[in-house]
Amino acid sequence: MAYVIGDDCIACGTCIGECPVEAISEGEKYSINPDLCTECGTCASVCPQEAISLGE
Repeated sequence: MAYVIGDDCIACGTCIGECPVEAISEGEKYSINPDLCTECGTCASVCPQEAISLGE
């Protein structure tokens, strides 16, 4: 199950540089490509808003 970015995202960019497979896309609200996400959790561990979690 891929990680997802929730509504608490402030688009700070911290997670983008940490993703080893470049699965995160910038935008008004950032998003994670579930086909690329390896579920490593690095993005979630660096998010200052705790806006990233495992999807359901």
